[in-house]
Amino acid sequence: MAHVIEVERRQTQGKGASRRLRRDGKVPAIVYGGDREPANIQLDHEKVWLAQQNEWFYSSILDLSLNGEIYKVLLRDLQRHPYKQQILHLDFQRVNENEALRASVPLHFVNVEKSPAGKTGGVTITHELNEVTVSCLPKDLPAKIEVDLSELAVGQVLHLSELKLPAGVEIPELKLGPTHDLAVVIAKAPKEEASA
Repeated sequence: MAHVIEVERRQTQGKGASRRLRRDGKVPAIVYGGDREPANIQLDHEKVWLAQQNEWFYSSILDLSLNGEIYKVLLRDLQRHPYKQQILHLDFQRVNENEALRASVPLHFVNVEKSPAGKTGGVTITHELNEVTVSCLPKDLPAKIEVDLSELAVGQVLHLSELKLPAGVEIPELKLGPTHDLAVVIAKAPKEEASA
């Protein structure tokens, strides 16, 4: 599903110009990468504020529409005001359909209540990671990776290498050796009651 965001070219630059844009309900942004020059753009703050409340805004390829022309991009940086509900600036990176990209993808944990660990009282199940960096072609980028915990046993540790990845998707971290095969989920057994 394509997520289209309307943008306009930004004519002025600098701190003063950015402050004026924000006062007018716009968010300054930049699009960079690929074989083209960086482009200064602006977006409607209200629409961006609503979009950024969705997980797809951070992990999907977005379609920026500039005067009807579509640019495929990934969000690379989002700066928020320290205490106001305001987005200050966005950075987008252009995506080449034929080049592998790296992106963070959220992990969705499912079926924990069906697992032996989930059915055992006192077991603590901790999610060590909530997202993972993957490498793939843009067409293969998953919106999320489901982690099926239906077989999770008491005392078991689930690692990155055990995640079921969609075709064409890999975790670059695993190429760095076994020490990079991080724990994703840990099912800690209940502590034995100290006998009085």
